[in-house]
Amino acid sequence: MSSPATLVACGAAVFSKRAALRVTRAGRRRFTRAARFHTTALCSPTRAALLSGRNHHTVGMGGITETATSAPGYNSMRPNTCAPLAEILKLNGYATAHVGKCHEVPVWETSPAGPFDRWPSPGNGFEYFYGFIGGETNQYYPALHEGITAIEPARTPEQGYHLMEDLADRGIAWVRQQKALTLDQPFFLYFAPGATHTPHHVPKEWADRYKGRFDDGWDALREQTFARQKELGVIPAGAELTERHDEIPAWEATDEQRRPVLARQMENYAGFLEFADHHVGRLIAELDVLDDTVVYYVIGDDGASAEGTVVGTFNAMTGPNGGADLESVEFVREHIGEIGGPSSYPHYAVGWAHALCTPYQWTKQVASHWGGTRNGTIVHCPGRIAARGELRHQFSHVIDVAPTILELAGLPEPALVHGITQKPMEGASMAYSFDDAAAAERHETQYFEMFCNRGIYHKGWSAVTKHRTPWNFGHIEIAFDDDVWELYDGTDDWTQAHDLSAEQPDKLHELQRLFMIEAARHNVLPLDDRQAERMIPEVAGRPSLIRGSTQILYPGMGGLNENCVGGGAGKGGTATVYVDGGQVAETRVERTHVTLFTFDETTDVGRDSGAPVTSDYPALDNGFTGAIKWIRIDLGDDSHDHVISPETHFAVAMTRQ
Repeated sequence: MSSPATLVACGAAVFSKRAALRVTRAGRRRFTRAARFHTTALCSPTRAALLSGRNHHTVGMGGITETATSAPGYNSMRPNTCAPLAEILKLNGYATAHVGKCHEVPVWETSPAGPFDRWPSPGNGFEYFYGFIGGETNQYYPALHEGITAIEPARTPEQGYHLMEDLADRGIAWVRQQKALTLDQPFFLYFAPGATHTPHHVPKEWADRYKGRFDDGWDALREQTFARQKELGVIPAGAELTERHDEIPAWEATDEQRRPVLARQMENYAGFLEFADHHVGRLIAELDVLDDTVVYYVIGDDGASAEGTVVGTFNAMTGPNGGADLESVEFVREHIGEIGGPSSYPHYAVGWAHALCTPYQWTKQVASHWGGTRNGTIVHCPGRIAARGELRHQFSHVIDVAPTILELAGLPEPALVHGITQKPMEGASMAYSFDDAAAAERHETQYFEMFCNRGIYHKGWSAVTKHRTPWNFGHIEIAFDDDVWELYDGTDDWTQAHDLSAEQPDKLHELQRLFMIEAARHNVLPLDDRQAERMIPEVAGRPSLIRGSTQILYPGMGGLNENCVGGGAGKGGTATVYVDGGQVAETRVERTHVTLFTFDETTDVGRDSGAPVTSDYPALDNGFTGAIKWIRIDLGDDSHDHVISPETHFAVAMTRQ
């Protein structure tokens, strides 16, 4: 059989555990294989592992690039001994494309000056890239690149633009091009939408489809979800629903006046999720040669996101800028109809994230528990898989995807790439289980670590310890030696509901030792629970693109993110307006943006790309018609960074991954 074409669709960040495992349909066909699949508990590390077949620390992505350190497991630089899957396939005759989210480029290499050898194209093995480089982007005004060139959408949200539709259109166009011009050439398409990461942007009519569906709250949603999961068979009939931890508020404990807004947050998210499914379905429908196409649909790169605070947010910029008090009950009720629209930048409350991780404990970032790492995954390939519509329960991990694709493509794992000896892939092909539901598990051992939340899986057992809670920032007082470890027998306890650490201390100690062995093998050590310190390049030990207190920008420069422009914390001050050299107005501005304006807006000279600062000019075609020689930014002797706590800077980074 000829080498198959391959599509890997990986949902971003909170594109994860849903109320019921729904199958995206494409025409008369549907996906046919659901797996007990695990990720790393965070977006960039999961994507780095998926695209390389190695553990995230092995390829330097122990966290997000904004918190990189000099330690090999955390420097965000994949070594050339770990060639990515796309490069391997390209060297074996495949056309390769990456459409959507990246967040794999070291922050000091994200400027138009490069270098570009760690960008999706040309450095990461993809011949074509269309998407965004950072951790998230505005779905109505995205910060886009085609290749290494910054571009703008052709339409505004008022004209019907949405990034999810745009990405699907680009993916479809690329597939059509392959079919029209190189029909006999196999292809590899990595499709990674921004959905359903923050911001939860979706056309109102999609959110309205879920009107009233979540009025009973997140605790009721957990119960309903749990029952549906048993009905579908994705969890055993004897599985138990884990308890909600005290850090997560009960629905009944929420302010009654705020509950309509909380319910709308989930309606909006559900609409966003269905909207994303719809457009992924459009892309898959284009693959009318599905019998010879492997489709991996990874439903999220971590657990559902608990980064929206315990009450959620209308605008995720508000809290990081010290303005959480502005989102009062009165404000959010007044603006409830705008949630999901261009004037919002919303994220749901922690309780919804916990409900979407049913039946497990915890959420995204918590790599110790299944709520942070277990994600539904569907594999489709009628030409290679005889079984239809069945479930598989063998343990698998994101590092298993690359070896599986190579096996299905009939390609050996390379010993050399560009003359460089390669480190063997650390995953195990999942293909052995596709036509044998009873096949013995081959991925028997897997460590987990994220922000020092740690775990180890070994032959059905798991030992875990949670070091920090995702939405709590500040100095961590608990020493590693004082972390409390839990022990679970996955053979009888599917959901990690019964801690056996007190009953079987010897088994716990055995697994704790195994974790340290795996941690030493894969660059997990040294464990680093610093938060604020990792936001300072000089302290963390990573390069910084911009230094000093003065910077000159020239006409034509644009698409510059915050890593490319001189920074400094904002504070109140006096604003003075001059016209033709004469002062015409002056006023005191008490509150300004403290840390950042948005998570993805860029700096441009002589024009305003992305969302317009004011409605006084259009979103597109707003360039300055006069002449600009240069612009100089002077921070002065005081950057005001001292007025912002280091913990606040770290909290900002954590809300964008």
